[in-house]
Amino acid sequence: METYADLIECEDLLLFANAAITSTGQREFHSAAGEQRLSLGFLHSYIHGNYPDLYAATLALDINDHNAALIIANLLRQKGGTDDGRLIAWRLGRMSPPRAYRLFERLRRDGVNNRRTRALIRDWLAGRPDLAFDAVKYRAAVKSAVRHAHLRPAGELGDFLFAPFSRARYDTPVLEAWRRAHYDKRALYELPYTVAEGFAARHGISREIFLEGIAPRLTRLERLRLADSAERDGVRTEADLAALPLVRVASYVLSLAAGVRALRRAELDAALRAAAARAAGARTGTWGNVAAVLDDSFSSFGSPVKRRRPLAVALACHYLLKALAGRYRGLWLSRGVDPLQARPAGPTPLGSRIIDALDERPDLLVIVSDGWDNAPPGLAAEVLRVWRRKLDPAGEVGIVHVNPVYDAGQFDVRRLSPMVPTAGIRDAEDLPALVELARFAEGRTGLGELRAYLADRAVPADQAARAARADGKARPDRVDPAARVDRADGMDRADGVDRVVG
Repeated sequence: METYADLIECEDLLLFANAAITSTGQREFHSAAGEQRLSLGFLHSYIHGNYPDLYAATLALDINDHNAALIIANLLRQKGGTDDGRLIAWRLGRMSPPRAYRLFERLRRDGVNNRRTRALIRDWLAGRPDLAFDAVKYRAAVKSAVRHAHLRPAGELGDFLFAPFSRARYDTPVLEAWRRAHYDKRALYELPYTVAEGFAARHGISREIFLEGIAPRLTRLERLRLADSAERDGVRTEADLAALPLVRVASYVLSLAAGVRALRRAELDAALRAAAARAAGARTGTWGNVAAVLDDSFSSFGSPVKRRRPLAVALACHYLLKALAGRYRGLWLSRGVDPLQARPAGPTPLGSRIIDALDERPDLLVIVSDGWDNAPPGLAAEVLRVWRRKLDPAGEVGIVHVNPVYDAGQFDVRRLSPMVPTAGIRDAEDLPALVELARFAEGRTGLGELRAYLADRAVPADQAARAARADGKARPDRVDPAARVDRADGMDRADGVDRVVG
């Protein structure tokens, strides 16, 4: 039997999951950055204090990197925590290098320097495929992490970090290219773009010449970011759009002027379809009859720091649902028929479009919206109430609301109705998992099932962490970032299993 305390715990965990998926502590359309950070900070403190085991387990969910870093920092501050070491290491391994280095800097700034922390930093650095490249691209961050973990890098890497001009030359190509770039213009084209850009300015190289020379070394995201500015300088930096994440492609499409989208229609549509097919994978065409109500109202603009993010999520979900469904119908609030020309404008008449979507009784209705129903206010909630209680009490039509915007005032994503589950969403690729997670919010399953779900998600993470650790030990050519300064390495091998201890 589920107790009232179990119900509260289940609801609290779902509330926190929604926040950790959607909020990045940045300004949104209806709330400032300070409100977002204050609300999110309270939620982390509340869940960590009341449900410490489940707080760590949420790392196995598809939460964003901002909240994963907050969770890891909070877990490392506490004493003990011997069972979460592999989960932390696995989640840290999924972060981008800049995000991980920012986390290490935060730990240094906050004075978190226990054995667990030092062991985590040491192992993460040891697992980097090319630490010398990191040392060039993120030199200050690598140097700070090495110092904080009490490591002593040997050989060229140590000299580069702490005495870069003490050597007449380096045997490591990227380190030698950095040294030569101080006086040789040609050497800077062997460096990462962000580092080479500074040397180009120092040598007075024109933007056009620099972009043309550095183009082969640009990453896919750098090519995408530089596409417009480089073209103005007469340089083409074409990016493989289809290889990028689905929401990233959607954001790029929405950043283009309407005329450009029309001219490049075939290319942009093909890229979105390819990214959606990759995200759907084996589920392609298995979801039956699906309808979607997609929010392109003015609030889908987001904010100046998250420009058109909610609309990009809606566009990405449109293409992903089309790939997942056997039969699909997408309904935009603006009543537009061309998703490639979507733009944030107008009110939010969710109620009327939900009626249109339910008219054909699909197997599943997905509503992608920030939940601010205002044309007229409350109509969507009333439509869903009547549908669930009078027209479809058996729940033959599945209805899920996914919301890409965190509501700081409510400590959750804004809900349309208690009659349908709401889940936070950040990346369209997470949609299948979120539809699965949403069943917990319907009240049909309880705390036991939720705990089992989190445990199931954590098992692959633990297996991946073990495999990565074994692979790192097996690679004879992996970079050894440091020799230990002290012997308190935070690893307990008494039971024959390596585990991080407090």
